[in-house]
Amino acid sequence: MSFQDAVRVCLTQKYADFTGRARRSEYWWFVVFSIIVGIIASIIDSIIRTRWNNGYGLIQMLANLALIIPGLAVGARRLHDTGRTAWWLLIGLVPIVGYIVLLIFFVQDSQGENQYGQSPKAFGSELPPPVAPQY
Repeated sequence: MSFQDAVRVCLTQKYADFTGRARRSEYWWFVVFSIIVGIIASIIDSIIRTRWNNGYGLIQMLANLALIIPGLAVGARRLHDTGRTAWWLLIGLVPIVGYIVLLIFFVQDSQGENQYGQSPKAFGSELPPPVAPQY
């Protein structure tokens, strides 16, 4: 799955969809997108001087709020792909150790068909192939 496909799927088709499965590429491309949005929002906050004393700014907080639901949803779908329940996301609340455990879970390869559905690798992509124009 490409960067654009992953962002499109996470922000439009599956914005708050906590069911199903997500390939590693979908998850990691969305993480890269979230980091880029955070950096751009931080730069905008610095330019328009809306940064608070705690290091965050208004634009950055709005961007984080907009991306938290799709971020949790794609994380849940990624855990489903490894055969785990989305409740494992809560281990991220444990400082340091929780992040390490989640990182290990997120980098693991997909399982075959499991209780959350067929492996997304079987489809090749979450998006249907483009239709060729007929002249």
